[in-house]
Amino acid sequence: MNNPADYITGLHHLTVSVGSAQEDIDFVTQVLGMRMIKQTVLFDGAASIYHLYYANADAEVGSVWTTFPFKKAGVYGRKGSGQIETSSFSVPTASLEFWVKHLNKHNVPHSGIIERFGDKMITFEDRSGIGMAVVGCDNDNRNAWETEEISKVNGIRGLFGATIRSRDIIEMDFYLTKVLKFSKVGQDGDFHRYHIKDGGAQKTIELHHVPNMEQGSWTFAVGIPHHIAFATAKDEHNLELKAYIEGFGYTDVTELKDRNYFHSIYNRTPSGALFEFATSDIGFAIDEEENLLGHQLLLPPVFEHRREEIVKPLEEIVLPKYLRV
Repeated sequence: MNNPADYITGLHHLTVSVGSAQEDIDFVTQVLGMRMIKQTVLFDGAASIYHLYYANADAEVGSVWTTFPFKKAGVYGRKGSGQIETSSFSVPTASLEFWVKHLNKHNVPHSGIIERFGDKMITFEDRSGIGMAVVGCDNDNRNAWETEEISKVNGIRGLFGATIRSRDIIEMDFYLTKVLKFSKVGQDGDFHRYHIKDGGAQKTIELHHVPNMEQGSWTFAVGIPHHIAFATAKDEHNLELKAYIEGFGYTDVTELKDRNYFHSIYNRTPSGALFEFATSDIGFAIDEEENLLGHQLLLPPVFEHRREEIVKPLEEIVLPKYLRV
């Protein structure tokens, strides 16, 4: 029998809660230079909240960054332990000097080029305080989106990884290495690095040990990351993975949820950070053509009869100029 942990192939997407929808669209498409690939809404709860998806040129699993703009709802959270501290994106190492100038041009404060675990990177925050980084990675051949300001040569290839703040390392290390079978590859100061499979872009997780930091918010709220999603192949694998995780005593694993573009399960980890395991077998072109991704607000079929009610409270947005492939 296969070990269900082997079904995890890398990152699927990262999801955060941000400020206004327009501010988010402008930052991600202009400053990060990513492709907007989907407009839909939050499937959970009763509030009408956008769910916006961005990715590389090919809208690949492992390149996807998704946001919930919560400013209009007036919900704000508290940063702390048990959250994603930094979501990182893969770029060529030689492009980092470009990124310093590009961030300066857009008045984004940043760390300058720093190094951790031998990787050169730049850390910064979006307009709502979400921690980000561009990490130099020279063996990532994914296809970057191109904008007026960012060429394919310098652009974001996809996700590199995520760093989680954790008050406790021992229990989270057990969860990552013994349950999910990630490999611990080193420690750099208060940072501990883990690889999914062979590591590198899309397959890197870090823990930042913050023993004296209070627990942060778990809710949807402006400036608060929500979850890390890992890629699996199909429903059957997720159901085996659910039973496998529960067998270790982590019984707060959700039922299989239909997210329209993938099916997933969620598990609250010992650190407090929320992990999702999402299938790669559906994709983002099931309800609009590949070259028209992101052009219109799409609702899942079960919400379509409520379209007027759902859309009315949403913030009006102006889409980026360059949406087509």
